[in-house]
Amino acid sequence: MSEPTASPNPAPIPPRETIDDDKRYPARNRPTRPNPTMPRPAPIRTRRDISPGALAVGAVLGTVTLIFIVKWAIQKVIDWLVWFGHQDWSWATQWAATVTEPVHAYLAAHASDLPVTATSAFGIWLGVGAASLVLAWLTKAVGVRLTWLAHGTATVFMVWENAPADGLTVAAALAVSAWTIGSFFALRGLSLQPVINVPRCGRRS
Repeated sequence: MSEPTASPNPAPIPPRETIDDDKRYPARNRPTRPNPTMPRPAPIRTRRDISPGALAVGAVLGTVTLIFIVKWAIQKVIDWLVWFGHQDWSWATQWAATVTEPVHAYLAAHASDLPVTATSAFGIWLGVGAASLVLAWLTKAVGVRLTWLAHGTATVFMVWENAPADGLTVAAALAVSAWTIGSFFALRGLSLQPVINVPRCGRRS
């Protein structure tokens, strides 16, 4: 029995084809495109689309909430306002004086040879602090926030230099506390976490 002979013309090898990347693996987290031919859902109309039971429950809850506000919440707010008005708020003025008096004394001692008077320098100090606080809260601009930080640092330094020796640390701590409370508003939204922007590459269809 003779051996089978190989075919003189073997079948050609098919050419290699390149498969797109988006076809190799299923796309993840790809949003589904809505069918443009589908009609848009009709808007919800209260009387037509919501059941009478749901309307009744909403009416009952709204009535209970209104009674709660009239009978309890308003009275509590009035009592709180009366309590707020009868409180002794001298601690707030004393706290402010603990910070402002050393600053005024420092400016009076070191502004004698300057064209600006100590009173004008004190007014500038107050105006810069208030303006930087408000503008930093509204605009979140870097320059305004840096001005607020510089103003707070200078304030703590002046309090530390001119506060009485016996209460030096307490006065500096109160100045830092006031500056920190103001920073809640001036530095709002500030995060130390770096923001990384990754450019999006277009996908081939």
